[in-house]
Amino acid sequence: MKVILLEDVKTVGKKNDIVEVNNGYARNVLFRKNLGVEATKKAINDLKLKIAHDDKIAQEKLEEAKAFAKEIETKEVVVKMKVGEGGRTFGSISTKEIVNAAKKQLGFELDKKKMHADHIKSLGIYDVSVKVHPKVTANLKVKVEEDK
Repeated sequence: MKVILLEDVKTVGKKNDIVEVNNGYARNVLFRKNLGVEATKKAINDLKLKIAHDDKIAQEKLEEAKAFAKEIETKEVVVKMKVGEGGRTFGSISTKEIVNAAKKQLGFELDKKKMHADHIKSLGIYDVSVKVHPKVTANLKVKVEEDK
C-alpha cells in the first residue's frame, strides 16, 4: 500500500515521502498514530500543493533575510568600554552587549546565539558576523569607544 508520511518514521522514511508499506503496518501503525495517510490521487495532489506553498514561503523568508542582511551591513553599532591607564581595557565586549546596543541604537532584534564575535578586548572597529537565516550571514560593524 502506498502511504504519504506526515511525520518522520524511523526505518520507513521522512515527512512528505510517498512510501510502499504492508497493508497491516499502514492500517495498524501509521494510520492509527496519525503518522501517514493513504496515497490517493487527491492526497498526492494536496501534498504537491503543500510542498509548493512551503517552498514559496521559504523563498520569501530567504528574500527578507537577504534584505535585512543588506540593511545590517550598512549600519554601525557603538559600544562603550571602560579603559584604564595606558589604554588597557577591563574585560571584553560580549555578544549580549552588542545585541543590547543594536536594539537601543538601531531597533534591530538580533539573537546573541547567532552572532560570532572574536574576543573584543580593545578599542576600535570590528566586524561581527550575524546569522540572520541558515543561508544568509551579515557583518555588523561594531565600534568600541572609551566610556568616560
